[in-house]
Formats: sequence, structure tokens, C-alpha cells
Amino acid sequence: MKLNLLAQVALLTIAAACECGSTHERHEWRRPGPGDLRSPCPGLNVMANHGYLPRDGRDISLENLHAAILGAYNYHPATLDSAFQMALDFNLSSTGNASTFHLSDLNKHGAIEHDGSLSRSDFFNLEVWNGTATSLGLYDAGVDCEDDLYVTVEVAARARAIRFKEAEGLNPEFNVSELALMGSVGETALYMTTLWDYAAGAVPKAWIRAFFEEERIPYLEGFKAPKTQRNLTTIGAMNAAIVAVKV
Repeated sequence: MKLNLLAQVALLTIAAACECGSTHERHEWRRPGPGDLRSPCPGLNVMANHGYLPRDGRDISLENLHAAILGAYNYHPATLDSAFQMALDFNLSSTGNASTFHLSDLNKHGAIEHDGSLSRSDFFNLEVWNGTATSLGLYDAGVDCEDDLYVTVEVAARARAIRFKEAEGLNPEFNVSELALMGSVGETALYMTTLWDYAAGAVPKAWIRAFFEEERIPYLEGFKAPKTQRNLTTIGAMNAAIVAVKV
């Protein structure tokens, strides 16, 4: 499944931010209810579950996205503008409005989803995610291993490579193009940038689990968006760091 890296960047991590710790009090997490629409992209679903995007997952506009990525994780509002337009250019919208889409519109196989996803085989797949979580060591940390609470860039890069190789072996139609590889790296760069703990120089394992497994911003685990606003340059720097890891 082919995917432009910028679209991957936009649609997988779209999850964004304010530095104030009380943000979650106004954007409490709720599971999607009957009739609520969700996408194959964890980051979009996270923001809908917290009400940064419409909780019903319907009629997502560029203005919605601007407010959401600023309000949840302190990305510059225009960071994902080009990616938003690319989503519309896939002609997936079923809203009747050429400038909006429903989250479920992104579920079309081969349009947004990419081969080698960290948590999905088109849609969330517990077996796929368990493999990724094991490679990241997410279940190794606990009260008896205080020194093993974080995922570094090196660990994340290697887990991505393992997942990509495993997916290739399982799928005879796996997309092994350079574009697919870039999308795979971009997915990791996005979640690492979004959840990065600047004091630790890594990402807390508990934050990753909340984000992927519950599609929840890890406020309860101590997450606070950074004071310094992130943008495409920040994401690109993380992407370069992941590519630099020898796997």
C-alpha cells in the first residue's frame, strides 16, 4: 500500500497540544460510543477520544485540526496542513463537503494504511501490536526495574525494523518500495516526537502503551506537552535520528 511520507506524518500522529497540565480536565478521555467513527490511525483516534477533534469522528475540518494539534501536544497549527490536503486529495471523503472527512473515510485499504504498521494489519491487530510491544520492551518495566522505563531512539528504530521485516515475510504482496520504508520510519518518528520526554531523552514506556493500547493521551502517567512548540522540522529531526540507527 503506497503512502506519501507527509500524509503518513499527518494521519498517524495527528495528536496535539497545550503545555498546561489542566488541559485533560477539559478534555477527559472517553471511549468511542455507538455510532462514533474512528480511523486506522491511533493519533487521530486519540484526539477524538479526548474531544480535541469531534468526538463522533465526523466532519473533520482543517480548522478542527489546527485547534487539536495545538491544544493537545503543542504542534504549530500549520504543521499538518499539507498532509490534511493530501488526505482530501485521496478522494476518500464521504461527508458531501470537499473540505472535510469522517475518520472512518480513512479506513479504505491501501489509501492511508501502510504495510508494516506497528499496530495494524489494515486495522488494529492485537497480535501485531504484541510483537511490536515486545520488541520495544513495553512489558518489561515495573517496580522492580526502575532503570528500564524508557524507549530510546535506538530501541524504537530496531523495533520498527523487526516489525517491517516480519510483515514482509508474512505478506506475499508486501510493498517493499522505498516509499513504504519511508512511511514505516515516519510512523515511528511521529509517535516518538509526540510522546518525547525531553528530561529523559527518551519516551516512557507507559506513555506508549496508553497511546496505542487505549488511544489515550497519557496525562495520568505524567505526560505534559513541552513548552517549545514542535513542527515538521522537529519531526524531520527525529526521522533522521531513526534512519541513522544501524539495524
